[in-house]
Amino acid sequence: MPLASLRRAAQETVSGLPRDFWWLWTSTLVNRLGAFVATFMALYLTIDRGYSASYAGLVASLHGLGGVLSSLGAGVMTDRLGRRPTLLVAQSATAASVALLGFMHHPVAIAAVAFLVGMASNASRPAVQAMMADIVAPEDRVRAFSLNYWAINLGFAISSVAAGFIAEFSYLAGFLLEAGMTAVCAVVVFLKLPESRPQRTPAEKKAADEIGLGTVLRDGRFMGVVGLSFLISVIFQQGSIGLPVAMGAAGFTPADYGTAIAVNGVLIVVLQIPVTRFIEHRDPKRLLVVSAILAGYGFGLTAFAGSVGVFALTVCVWTLAEIVNAPTQTGLVVRLSPVHGRGRYQGMYTLSWAVAALVAPLMSGFVIDRYGAQWLWGLCAVVGTVAAVGYAALMRGLPPISETVTATASTAAPTGTAESAGTAGTAGTGAVGAEGGGLSGAAGRSDATSPVV
Repeated sequence: MPLASLRRAAQETVSGLPRDFWWLWTSTLVNRLGAFVATFMALYLTIDRGYSASYAGLVASLHGLGGVLSSLGAGVMTDRLGRRPTLLVAQSATAASVALLGFMHHPVAIAAVAFLVGMASNASRPAVQAMMADIVAPEDRVRAFSLNYWAINLGFAISSVAAGFIAEFSYLAGFLLEAGMTAVCAVVVFLKLPESRPQRTPAEKKAADEIGLGTVLRDGRFMGVVGLSFLISVIFQQGSIGLPVAMGAAGFTPADYGTAIAVNGVLIVVLQIPVTRFIEHRDPKRLLVVSAILAGYGFGLTAFAGSVGVFALTVCVWTLAEIVNAPTQTGLVVRLSPVHGRGRYQGMYTLSWAVAALVAPLMSGFVIDRYGAQWLWGLCAVVGTVAAVGYAALMRGLPPISETVTATASTAAPTGTAESAGTAGTAGTGAVGAEGGGLSGAAGRSDATSPVV
């Protein structure tokens, strides 16, 4: 492709997004550049501290459990306190707990602080996603979420290499570096990001106060998406859980696994933006169905892999699924969320990934030990097929985003938001935001907008 075409494509990809989005994007990138704990916790505990692999697994599970518990609580905070206060609390708590973890020596203390780190680090996710939905126009959200996902993977790719060298020098330095980078994120939020929660009239505030977790749980279509998100996440978790175990059992070295899995990060960094340009305005139903099939059968093909090259080829298949699924599914979650309930809805969505992070290791270990890795890859193909069918059923009748929403929203939204501050109805109707994400009105009422009781 000519250089001029590449330059034009890059400009079109990043143009039109508000300044507040780029500050939030920068905060995400800085945060991932400092990632250390999640990547090297197991090595730190087993090599540097001399604990057993079982204890390292227990600490990892407690870290994940903290994330599970904080998902819903952080979602409620996002709606009640606001996006900005929740982000500041979560990032400040993460910085403090990560720094504290580096100084812990007693096994009980390490486990307890790791649990706190999991709670604090996961608490920012509902707020980030809700704020991004607030400040980006509906028609640009897939692009925005894709750029954010690209920043996450770019930062992680760089930090993984850097953290390896830091770990050789001092694990404590790694903990303190992550704490410092997270603190920088909090400073960016404090100085550059205003509160994005839409302003509300008294009537809208009353309606918003009646949107509780029960409302989310009664939202049939949304909870279906949460369930499918869980299935997809369980599949993707196998890249870091089932795949290294299976390759090790087949006689491949850790370097072989590192070579194969490195393809994942490289492809995301290289392809995320051009693929997003291709999928940005396409039917999300087809994209989610195709991504589920690619994820399931991408891992399913691993059953036939006998060399590092073939393993890398299977990674290419399910990485493409990941590139398509991540921004599309996040955009769908926003469309199905009431404007004033975005925190709770995003919290429930985040919960699906957190629970999958707990279930996937247990599932893959049980299947590999009892039946063998071939059965695990076959099961991934089955789960991917089920998810594809589920997406096709749940997305039936999903109305398109209104072409007039941006013009309508601009007259009512606060600075930086892309839609009306209010909901298109009362608590009794359960109607949601102006972007058309609520499946009510002329397009056909759906269980995705369960009445608020």
